[in-house]
Amino acid sequence: MTTATTTLRPGETTTPEIVRTARTTGLLYFGLALTGLLGFMVIRNQLFVAGAPDATLANLTRHEVLARVGIVMEMGVVITQAIVALWFYRLFAKVNAFAAGSIAAFGLVNAVAILGSAALLATALDVSQDASLAAGGGVAATVQLLYVVSGHLWTVGGIFFGLWLIPMGWLARRSGWMPTVLGWFLMIGGVGYVLNALLSYLVPNAGPVLDLLTLPATVGELWMVGYLCLRGVRRISERA
Repeated sequence: MTTATTTLRPGETTTPEIVRTARTTGLLYFGLALTGLLGFMVIRNQLFVAGAPDATLANLTRHEVLARVGIVMEMGVVITQAIVALWFYRLFAKVNAFAAGSIAAFGLVNAVAILGSAALLATALDVSQDASLAAGGGVAATVQLLYVVSGHLWTVGGIFFGLWLIPMGWLARRSGWMPTVLGWFLMIGGVGYVLNALLSYLVPNAGPVLDLLTLPATVGELWMVGYLCLRGVRRISERA
């Protein structure tokens, strides 16, 4: 990101258009956080039972509506991730077009990964309800496999989620629109996400420890969402 092309003047940083763009970006980011929380953290954990295919199949059979809501939530992640990626580009393009484009590109790739996960969950639900497959046996194992692959898409997709946080944090600092510490949290958290994805396969039994790597990202994202929604941007002359 050494090819800085900052074109904004200090007096342009608090224009109503930029503030509106920032707040819209914040609301979209909040939508991404909400759909991700409900879909991946809440609903998936109520349906998928690691190492117990029969239990996962039973959950899908008993809680079809919940499974469908989970699919919609993952689709919501895709929609909000794609749109907020473009809105971050719109917000930061005049600060540095390359870094802003990096946010958009990495965010869109991550959205595609979650799109694949949503398709796998939809397939798992269809398989669980297909009487012809049930007659042949192996339905529980198939459903379990689809959920496992879906989970791995989230894991490897975390690489691009981490990569989109790094230019986001850099631009937060470069623009002067957000507190400097917020930018550092995002950049460190982005690196943590990438490391978490890589190390989860090298040291698979270190799950709780590896989760600590994403803690700065969680703090930074919540801070960024709140800051964009409530404040928008600040004057460059203000201090962190």
